[in-house]
Order: sequence, then structure tokens, then C-alpha cells
Amino acid sequence: AAGAHAVVVPERPFDIEELAKKVGERFAAGKRFAIVVAAEGAKPLPGTMDFDEGGKDVYGHERFAGIARQLSLELEERLGKEARPVILGHVQRGGTPTAYDRVLATRFGWHAVEAVHRGEFGRMTALRGTDIVMVPLAQAVETLKTVPADRYAEAECVL
Repeated sequence: AAGAHAVVVPERPFDIEELAKKVGERFAAGKRFAIVVAAEGAKPLPGTMDFDEGGKDVYGHERFAGIARQLSLELEERLGKEARPVILGHVQRGGTPTAYDRVLATRFGWHAVEAVHRGEFGRMTALRGTDIVMVPLAQAVETLKTVPADRYAEAECVL
């Protein structure tokens, strides 16, 4: 949806050679830019590029070391083109909200306030279909949500 020309995700280690080739083909075709989206936690295939893993935090969770920065340096070196990482946390996310976005945010807020009035703490609002439901926080974070392989394959056909 962002108009990316390539996407790398944690569920599928990327081949830096293939990625550089894809980006290089855009430049060879006369394009002046390429957008590569790198999800937090994305990693190259082992041994294909220098990569700082980042280690673990005090709770044993993986700490990310900035794949966007590392990837931009690698692509710049391989392609001889300037590459700039843009960290979404540093710029406005999402653009202008649509009417749907505004109504959904209002619905989430209203349901959250109603839950407080009922004394339902430790829960969050969630969208199931078109319904707003209250979900225990423990349930919301108990499993890591990943990109299914078939969804990634669908996206590959249009990149």
C-alpha cells in the first residue's frame, strides 16, 4: 500500500544479492528512486551481509539494531547510489485519517471508557469484523503475530 518496490520481513530472511539486483534494475530502467520497506526484526540470510543482531534485553526479548540503517549502507555500497533510511517513528505515520479512521477511533475510545465504567481493567478494545470487542491484554500478547507465508507470496507477485 505504501508503493514499496521491495519489502523485507522477519518471517523470511532476505537475500541481499536479490534485493540489490531488484533495486539496481529500477535504476537501470531510468527510475530515480526505489522504496524498500524493512520491518523491524527483518534479517538477511546468514552470512550474506554484515549484520548487528542487537542482542537481548533484560527480559530476554530481542533488541533490534536498526536493519534500515544497516540495509541502506549495504545497498549504497553495492549500487553506488545514495540510500537514506527513514525511521517511521521519526516521521508522521499514516497520513490523513479517512472518515472510517475517525469513526473507528471514536468507537474504540467509547468502548474503552465504557469498560472503565464497568470496572473491566486489563483489557483492550479490538476490531473483530465490524464489531468492537474487549480482549484481555494477556490474550492480545500471548502469541507473536507474523505474516503468513501465503500472504507474503501474494505481495511478491506485485512488487
